[in-house]
Amino acid sequence: SIQFGKYAIEARTTPGHTSGCVTYVLADQSMAFTGDTLLIRGCGRTDFQQGDPSQLYDSVHDKIFTLRDDCRLYPGHDYKGRTVTTVNEERLYNPRLGGGKTKAEFITIMENLNLRMPQRIDEAVPANLECGLPSDAERPASPVEIGSWAPIRRTVSGVPEVDTTWLKGKPEALRIVDVRSAEEFNGELGHIEGAELVPLPEFPTRAAQWKRDDRYVLVCRSGGRSGKAAHILENLGFSHVASLKGGMLQWRGEGMDVAAAAQGCG
Repeated sequence: SIQFGKYAIEARTTPGHTSGCVTYVLADQSMAFTGDTLLIRGCGRTDFQQGDPSQLYDSVHDKIFTLRDDCRLYPGHDYKGRTVTTVNEERLYNPRLGGGKTKAEFITIMENLNLRMPQRIDEAVPANLECGLPSDAERPASPVEIGSWAPIRRTVSGVPEVDTTWLKGKPEALRIVDVRSAEEFNGELGHIEGAELVPLPEFPTRAAQWKRDDRYVLVCRSGGRSGKAAHILENLGFSHVASLKGGMLQWRGEGMDVAAAAQGCG
């Protein structure tokens, strides 16, 4: 816990909206600050990088709804100007998480919100996760995973990454899957020769049909969406998975060649 004056506050990890979400709870449970995990009659969306509706459901039910009934909850924001609610109110009336909703019901709700994706969110979320951390130049490099199929390093949020130099000299029998939209795939940045197009919204369904023992490198514009795709594959039991560090921005920035014709991924 964090001590300040006569008060103490506990930090509870409450991932699901993103992997970095935290809820701060006053020691006497009189109030808690829920950020974007739990909102007033709502919750944070789960379709950003590292978002996971199952994880968000567990975070709210295990870490927030277990607080005392009259605990005042202050979310990170509210679009109607409201500022505070209580545990009991949200447990009873939250249309997504309250009223006895099961995890399966919650996941169905979140997967069918069909919200517009904010511009450049694939860059904003990784930047937020890195905020306050040392720069790449100041931070010691994470060790290469011993015995791995590729020279993989993990980011602070656990994404397995390979760099452009390694991928340029890629071995045979490697599947490069680009998770951007078709417009981006054939747009200004182009795409890597031999890459297969599977836009991120289609990715979980398509990936469930793939061979678990193939080797996959995921690519997007800057590494955000491909990082989420890498987590999806790992959660499905794939063991040979990596995201391209820096995405197509890094690839083009280092003068690597690109292709023109689109390909699909079965």
